[in-house]
This record gives sequence, C-alpha cells and structure tokens, in this order.
Amino acid sequence: MWPGQQPPADTGHSPAFPGGPPPGGRGGGSRTTVVAVVAAAVVVAVAAVTGTVLLRGGDDRADPASTAPTASAPSASAADDPANGAEGPRPTVAGWRVVTNPDLGIAFDVPDSWVPKAPTWVTYVAENDDPEDKPLVAMRAPAVLQEEWCAADSDRDGRLDHVPLAGAGTRGEDGARGTEEVARKNAAAWVYGAFAQPARDKVTTGPVSSFTTSSGIAGSVATSRSSGMEKRDKCDVDGKATTFAFETADGDLASWSFYGAADVADEVPDGTVRKILSTVRYVPDKGQ
Repeated sequence: MWPGQQPPADTGHSPAFPGGPPPGGRGGGSRTTVVAVVAAAVVVAVAAVTGTVLLRGGDDRADPASTAPTASAPSASAADDPANGAEGPRPTVAGWRVVTNPDLGIAFDVPDSWVPKAPTWVTYVAENDDPEDKPLVAMRAPAVLQEEWCAADSDRDGRLDHVPLAGAGTRGEDGARGTEEVARKNAAAWVYGAFAQPARDKVTTGPVSSFTTSSGIAGSVATSRSSGMEKRDKCDVDGKATTFAFETADGDLASWSFYGAADVADEVPDGTVRKILSTVRYVPDKGQ
C-alpha cells in the first residue's frame, strides 16, 4: 500500500517489490512502485513503460555508463561557503541532513532520522488495476523515514511486505498550467495512490495557499488527507500529503511533496512537515 524502497540495479531500473506485486496487490491495497532510473533528466510527465519510468525526451536519453556520478574538485573557497561545502550543500537546520535533486538544482533538509536515496531513485504510485503501472504522481531523489515501519502480508503470498512511515522528494512539472493546479492535484494523488484506493471519496484536499520558503522561493501549497479507510490489515492506515509547487529560477515549474501515515502514534507532525518544506531551496550555483 506504500511506496517501497529498492536500491538501484545495475541494469538501470529495478522493481520495488521483487518476486511479487506491491503490498495489497492488484485490486487490494494501493499500488506503489520505486524505480531507479539512469536517465539524467528531470522527472516530468512520468509514464511507466515495461517497468521503467520515462523522463524528459529529446536528447536526455542517456546511456547508463554516462550517468555514473563523477567527482569534481571543490573550489578553494568551498570550506568557507556557509551554504555549500566541499561535498555539496550544507543543511540549514542544525542536526538535519540535506536531500538534493541535482537535475532540478533543488535541495531541502530532513531530520537526521530520515534516509536520503540516490539521485536516480524515483518513487511513484499507480492505480491498483493498471496493467501498465502508469504513475499517478512521482517524486525523484526522495528521503524516507522508517523504511520498515510496518510489515504485513497484504497480498497473501506468504511474505511480509514492509512499508515506510513517510517520504519526501521533488520533481519537475512540465506541462502543468500553474502552481495551484500542481499543488492541489499532486497532494490528492499521493493520498489516493498510497492510502485510499479505490475510494477517492475518502480523500479531502484543503484550500491552496501561498507559501514562501526561508530562502525566498514563493509558490502554492496544498494538503490532502484520507479518513475512514477500510482496515484490511495492520498496515492499512489513513494518510496525508503536502505539495508545494513553485516556479524555478529558469521559469519552469517544479514541486516538493511529502506523504506519510496519519492518525498513528509515529505520525510526522504537521509542524515538522512545514519545517522541512521551509528549507526547500536552490542548490548554490544552479538556481538564481
């Protein structure tokens, strides 16, 4: 029912749930997938084809060998830069860690208990009964909290499926008409895809409001929640999601999203979600 987590495979992509369908299976709980992608483009208009998430087309079809991370020598002043250290952006919240989407040039901070995934990591949710697993919404280079927060044999295949407590990440929004539309639709899609399927009527979305991060990025934010979900197993819980959509320095649209379990003892407080959101910023020398 939740986005699972799977390390990148040598072939450039890997199924989220090897040996079987995601928790819940087709027609059961919500269907979610994590795919490690080797393309060097921003996640936009994500579509699933033969188990791989496609990114922006054109000249962005990179060969796996060319996408391996390469080390670059830090500048002489990197150690003195309060925002960008020798190994990349520094956290703006003491004791937290940085999550970076290098293709978008966007970073944000999460508490130290969260685990950032590789820049090639893509998490998406799809309809339970979609044979092509076409994503409803996706995020790239996410961070995950308590990756094995709950375990249940949701698909009754004799194996426990582990689900995380929460996750957060960013994505490009090519083709979107505005930040309000992105914020509203993405927040609702995360809650429906990860928690509420097939009951869209169990998902409510609050009003879209303006928000400005601590670094000065202005945009639109919306929060969705599910309630009254049928409890088929112990991992079936209500959920919540927040999406912040904004225009980048290059004039493109992008978004940051959080999804997580709601009304549980370990729920990520709304205040913490907003604190994480407030740290969204451009990576030095890639943004403004």
